[in-house]
Formats: sequence, structure tokens, C-alpha cells
Amino acid sequence: MPDGVPDAMRAAVYRGDSRIAAESVATPDLGPGEILIRVESCGVCHTDLKKIEYNLLAPPRVFGHETAGVVAKVGSRVTRYAPGDRVIVFHHIPCGHCFYCERRLYAQCPVYKKVGVTAGFEPAGGGFAQYARAMDWIVERGVEKIPDGVSFDQACWVEPVNTCLKGVESLGLRRSDTVAILGQGPIGLVFTMLVRPRVSSVIASDTIPYRRELSCQFGAECFDPRATPATKTALEDRVRRATDGRGADCVIVAASARGLVEQALRLSRPGAKILLFAQTSAAERIEIAGADICVGERVLQGSYSADVDLQAESARLVFSGELPLERLISHRFSLDSISEAIRIARYPGETSLKVVIHPQETLTNA
Repeated sequence: MPDGVPDAMRAAVYRGDSRIAAESVATPDLGPGEILIRVESCGVCHTDLKKIEYNLLAPPRVFGHETAGVVAKVGSRVTRYAPGDRVIVFHHIPCGHCFYCERRLYAQCPVYKKVGVTAGFEPAGGGFAQYARAMDWIVERGVEKIPDGVSFDQACWVEPVNTCLKGVESLGLRRSDTVAILGQGPIGLVFTMLVRPRVSSVIASDTIPYRRELSCQFGAECFDPRATPATKTALEDRVRRATDGRGADCVIVAASARGLVEQALRLSRPGAKILLFAQTSAAERIEIAGADICVGERVLQGSYSADVDLQAESARLVFSGELPLERLISHRFSLDSISEAIRIARYPGETSLKVVIHPQETLTNA
């Protein structure tokens, strides 16, 4: 093609029955207010994994929404971006004026719920493809330019960092607080990076030793949450000792293992805030005593997806290098190895953390 964009491209297409594989598909066409992004790096998010494993959305679709790349082509009405610009893109942007937007509940906005980035088929993010099309309302407010010197692997963290920052901001943390963070996978570690400078102590947990080691490097004390004769109460005892027996001021549940919400209640003091971040499946059930919330005056709250008001700040945190996010990337895969990438992200090993897809490359893992 004259603009250098091919008519066909490679994309990892979800076909139902938990199946996803690289195929040749048509490169998306553009409308007047849209841009086409040549995807260089796209992180694998846990919500992608759930959609694929549990077949939550009708096929076919191209998932992937932690997207960084280069503008390859622009629509006739686009003036803010030009081919060659290095950018990240958010796949959800709210309308800004509905009932929910007026209350800053952007993830509940009907426009926000419409996915605005696609690599073909029903829009689903499109980052697991060589090219993705950003629709006009996304181009208006959901794209950030990547500064020179920032890698695409670093830049693709802007969206997930935004989601974590949204959760942190909702807690109203105080400098004297003790915060417990349950789960130190990629998202839990981002929470640790964001929370630790704001409070007096972070006490975290994870079952994988390598993740506990990294958590400590980022300023937390980290424990194995599993009950054994030697460590049966180590996490809870440490929280109690750090708070004169009261319990944590805030607990962030950054993993979705069974029993974690109940543990969060045990770790928390009366009046504490408990943030559910990883409980995104309608199939997950939690059984708690009403008195733990009512009599204990605790606040059980959720936080989901990104906040457009925090977009610039999340970009600054990532682009500045203030958060050492590339250290969390353990695996990089090409589109042809998408099944292996999904497997490793879904069932992490002893040293695996963030999995990233490089659609333009042929490497299998690096």
C-alpha cells in the first residue's frame, strides 16, 4: 500500500472454547477521526485471561488492551497525531457528562463500556495484533504520546498503572497507615510501588518466593500466606505487631484466590477500608459475616478499570521511570506463540511475572 500499511496482518484471534491462535486477517480500515497504531508491545492482562478461559465474550475477537506502538496512519480529520508518533492508547474513555461521569464513576458510563480499539471483529482491545484501530472518541481523549527514550515495554504499563492508581486514590491513605496487600503478582507489585511512598509500612503476601523477594526490594515486608506449622500466623501476627494489635488500616486484595477476602477481614482493624481489585468474575462468591462490616464499621469497596482523570499522572509515573516496571516483565512472546504466552500468564511459574506480546517480532520468548 502507498502508506506502507499492508492489506493483511497477523492477529491472535479468539475463536471460542478457550481457543486463541495467530491468523492472517484484514488490516482495519480507518474512519475520518481515527488512527491506526502499529502495535509494538501489549501486556497480557488478567481480565484477558478470564475472558479466554471462561469464554465470557462471544467470538471471534482480538483481545489485548495494554497497548504501545507507533501511529501508522491517520484519518482525514486527525490533526493531533501523525504517522511516526509513538503512543499508548486506552481502550475505554467515558462520555464525561452522564449520570455516572458526574459522580466520577467512569467505568459505569455507557460510552466507557463501549470498547474503542479494535483489530477487527467485535471491538475487544486489539492489542494482540500487528495493527489496531483507535476510534474517534478514543483519539480525542485516550491517547498519550511516548517520550523519546522510553521503551515500548515500559510504555505499555500506562493503562494498568492507571487502574492501580485509581484504587489507591480511592483509599484516602494517611502517612501513618499500615497497608496490607494480598498478592504480589504484577498488579500487586504495582500497588506496592504506588503505596509504599505514601504510608508508614506495607505488609504483603504471596505464595511464590521470587515475588516475595521483589516485594521486599520495593519496600514491603512480604510473607507466605499459606498455613503451615511454621508460618500459620506469620502474616497476621506481623500486621498485629505493626499496629499495636488493631489490624491494618487498609487491605488491598490484588489476587483472586479463594479465601483472600475473608483473610483481608481478619487482617483489618475496625473502620478499615478493604479494596477488592481482582474479583472481576461474576462466578466468584464471597461469604462474610455482616457484623464484620456493620459492627466493625469497615468499608468494603471495589475499584475497576481506568480513570480518565488520572491518565496524565499515570503516564508521568510510567514515562519518568519512577516505577521500575520493566523489571516485572519476565516473558516476551510473538503472536505465533500466543497460546504459550496465555498459559504462562494463567499458570505462573517460580520466576514468571508479566507476560508481554511483541506483534512485530518472530521471537518466541526473551
